[in-house]
Amino acid sequence: MKKTLAFLLSLGLTVSMLAGCGSKTNETTAATDAQTESAAGTEKSTADDDAAATTTSDKTYKIGVLQYVQHDALDASNEGFFAALDDLGIKYDADQQNAAGEASSCQTISETLVNDGDDLIFTIATPAAQSVAGATSDIPILLTAVTDPAESGLVESNDAPGGNVTGTSDMTPVKEQIDLLKKLIPDAKTVGVLYCSAESNSVLQADMAKEACKAAGLEAADYTVSSSNEIQTVVESMIGKVDVIYAPTDNMIAAGMATVAMIANENKIPIICGEEGMVKEGGLATYGINYYKLGYKTGEMAAKILTEGADPASMPIEYLSTEECSLLINKETADTLGIDVSSYDADSLYTAE
Repeated sequence: MKKTLAFLLSLGLTVSMLAGCGSKTNETTAATDAQTESAAGTEKSTADDDAAATTTSDKTYKIGVLQYVQHDALDASNEGFFAALDDLGIKYDADQQNAAGEASSCQTISETLVNDGDDLIFTIATPAAQSVAGATSDIPILLTAVTDPAESGLVESNDAPGGNVTGTSDMTPVKEQIDLLKKLIPDAKTVGVLYCSAESNSVLQADMAKEACKAAGLEAADYTVSSSNEIQTVVESMIGKVDVIYAPTDNMIAAGMATVAMIANENKIPIICGEEGMVKEGGLATYGINYYKLGYKTGEMAAKILTEGADPASMPIEYLSTEECSLLINKETADTLGIDVSSYDADSLYTAE
């Protein structure tokens, strides 16, 4: 009896031990399976992330471009914009359109770009930006070469655009340009401010210039055009009435700068310009922004919208700082006018090749 009981107890203990071992084995197997599944899940997640990254980097974006008119400054903005995208490795198909300064063409091109379903539309100069903004409130719009987007009705405010439009301003250092005028032509007393009255940003700059002239003890008067056909007549009307011409970053005047410079230089009237391209076309000098850099900055903003999902509504209008502006003097024009610029650094002097 005692032997039988001992045997049964021994058998029960063995069974219990075996049962315990079996439970541990099951737990280990379950843990191993869980780890395997977790590893597989991690690999799948990583693969998905890699696939997403590959999809983003391999995507080719459709970018519509509307440039208001062709001249050096706007061309440089266009070039700088796409240089930024190239440097950032962004692939794109660009539909380049130029309105040749015609408002009706702006409207037609705007509608076409919107109907094409572009991922982003890049607009160069105020009329182009206004036209595209009036055609879509959904497609992101990046503008450049617009002096004051808020004043032009393109954004709610320059600090908080609030819609689908943002970009860069070509606000120039007007006061510093008038200071340059005083330095280069110290005997000047009267300034003719030449601009297109139909361009709101030109009106803004003209008002700033007249205020700066007043502060500098200069008399200033408006000489405005409403079409390119009026440029020659208006400039000729300035002869004998002004000592110097100030031309802001006005698209119509910039496009017709060769005519302005021809008449002014023949009559010994210096021209202080809003930007470098106008100096290269025969103006005397500028202390102004670099439109290539401005376009490049706009391209960097485009990259954030296209690849990072940035919202134009919360992207403030960006500017080039005064430190990023540069002095440029047309040496040939200075010689024609009898103005000594020998004291200026050679890097600041422009000589046509």
